[in-house]
Amino acid sequence: MKKYDSKDIRNVGLFSHAGAGKTTLAETLLYHSGLISRKGKVEEGNTVSDWEPEEIKRGISIDLSVLPFEWQGKKINLIDTPGYADFVGNVLGALRAVDCGLIPVCGVSGVEVGVERSWKYLEQNQLPVFLFINKMDREGANFDKVLSEIQSELSAKATPLYIPIGKESNFQGVVDILAMKALYFQADGKSFKEDTVPADLQNQAQEIHDFLVENIAETNDELLNMYLEGQTIEPELLKETLRQAILQRKLFPVLCGSGLTDRGVSLLGDALSHYAPSPLDRPPIQGINPKTKEEVERKCNETEPFSAYVYKIISDPYVGKLALVRVFSGKLTSDSRLFNASRDTEEKVGQLLTLRGKNQESVTEIGPGDMGAIAKINEIYLGDTLSEKEKTIVFANLEYPEANYLSSIKPLGRGDEDKISLGVSRMLEEDPTVKEVRDPDTKEDVLYGYGDIHLDVLIEKMKRKFGVEVGLAIPKVPYKETIKGTTKVEGKYKRQSGGRGQYGHCWLELEPLPRGKGFEFVDKIVGGAIPRNYIPSVEKGVQEAMLEGVLAGYPVIDIRVIVYDGSFHPVDSSDMAFKIAGSMALKKGCLECNPVLLEPIMNLEITVPEEFMGDVIGDINSRRGRILGMDPQDGYQLIRANVPLAEIFRYSVDLRSITQGRGSYKMTFSNYEEVPAQIAEGIIQKAKKEKEEAG
Repeated sequence: MKKYDSKDIRNVGLFSHAGAGKTTLAETLLYHSGLISRKGKVEEGNTVSDWEPEEIKRGISIDLSVLPFEWQGKKINLIDTPGYADFVGNVLGALRAVDCGLIPVCGVSGVEVGVERSWKYLEQNQLPVFLFINKMDREGANFDKVLSEIQSELSAKATPLYIPIGKESNFQGVVDILAMKALYFQADGKSFKEDTVPADLQNQAQEIHDFLVENIAETNDELLNMYLEGQTIEPELLKETLRQAILQRKLFPVLCGSGLTDRGVSLLGDALSHYAPSPLDRPPIQGINPKTKEEVERKCNETEPFSAYVYKIISDPYVGKLALVRVFSGKLTSDSRLFNASRDTEEKVGQLLTLRGKNQESVTEIGPGDMGAIAKINEIYLGDTLSEKEKTIVFANLEYPEANYLSSIKPLGRGDEDKISLGVSRMLEEDPTVKEVRDPDTKEDVLYGYGDIHLDVLIEKMKRKFGVEVGLAIPKVPYKETIKGTTKVEGKYKRQSGGRGQYGHCWLELEPLPRGKGFEFVDKIVGGAIPRNYIPSVEKGVQEAMLEGVLAGYPVIDIRVIVYDGSFHPVDSSDMAFKIAGSMALKKGCLECNPVLLEPIMNLEITVPEEFMGDVIGDINSRRGRILGMDPQDGYQLIRANVPLAEIFRYSVDLRSITQGRGSYKMTFSNYEEVPAQIAEGIIQKAKKEKEEAG
């Protein structure tokens, strides 16, 4: 692909709900641009965008895919992003690379949660937005209904540039609102036959035309005066003012068509080419000088100091890591030195590439405002800022939603234990939304993700790319044990077998501590009943016994142990003997002190639309949860609750189901509380059975 000036580049992100037709729409744009001679289909697994085996298997987008193509002399860098909330990391990365968003909205289903989520992200990043009401040829498609939803739920500034002629299977063309003419689709789907506006659409088209012209005029004082005075406004002036209104987010153009049958897609390509912002239309990017901590900016210009952002990492065991970058200023050339301002490291740039799905094409440079990939990099990671060494800048880090879906991982193949660490670390380079934690209590490696599909895909990639087979399971709950009563107990260890024996003897007093106080060991020995040098051995024996507990093998917490008496033998006593004595006394004493099982309780902050509040509260109650309070937040409710960890390992999936994908939550540890007796009995019996089976 030839080199393009910054003014001729359009960086567009495809964001929407899963199943809204993003990938099919992207495929049709590539086809109409002449880049591919045959359209692939999602269900056949042969689209340019979805090429990873995991995507083909499921028929969904999992990773973002870069799809550059030329349209009317402009280079459009289209980034197709996943619609499933599990893969939000790719969406957030793409938002850093694009200058505007394109949201396909299903003409049948209307504004779904993925559309709302995409709109919110684009709004937060203050990016211009194009909306495309898709699947207009489907049974049940209703343009007017969906447009009304868009205007009421997203923005009243959403304004149609085209309205459909005919419905469902009779969808045969569109009315160009600005030009007030009908465009009837021809057999190839991308060419049109012009005609007058059908009589039955005249009034509606005129009303929307007036609405569009009024909205355009309101963004420009000169045009507004002309409009109010009834003067004729030249079409070219209207178009240019429309473009400025779109760039300033004062108006959001709405188009319509069908990505599957090609209808209206060429008009979308025209609109992106003409109205979408070039990198020059966007404000200079802001950052921080890591040395001075002062704010600095970079303009989209080849003469500015070089700066680029890494918005995606692709890890491959054969070709190494690929860093996908958006160049904001200056230019990146092959065989140059590259400074990573985020990590204060430097490495040589090898090959530069332009990606289109899985296809790679070598280039010699990537100019300001453009995108590309750097091959075979070592110390470059997702979210890093690349800059000139003497004129450094670091862009703000990405902030990801908290991952709350937990699964433990275990090797399935022999010898895979050592490979797991490498495989997981390489996959985390691609997807930092996943977190790995070693649970010190259960001795399990636990992965945190956004849902079952998210972690399943990660595991499949590990196997395919690095040959590591890993199984997923619900993590073990890190239960604890404690005591509710007090006692005084004797521990005596005495062994005589000829020669030197073993003798250790201690008296311990056990009492509970307030929840969360941990462990206290108090030495009240007087008169040398136990020599000072053996006291630490008693404490060590107590602590070792506490690790195993007496009910179900879980650690004992919140207990005070006082050693107050004992005896020793001048020859046979030893550290080992007193350690064993301390251990024996602790185990015996705990059984006498009404031992109970404790479970971790989590703080939940659940944000849900008000209409789902009752269902969510009912679900929390069914999980043995306690509602602590509720606070209204912009049409949503923030529900604060305490819930046992054992009840919420899969809560992210359940909450999505209850709230139609609109709910979210944060989870933090609160405290340990006693497990209800009936539930505790089941846990204890299960632990005993597992211990017996283990031998």
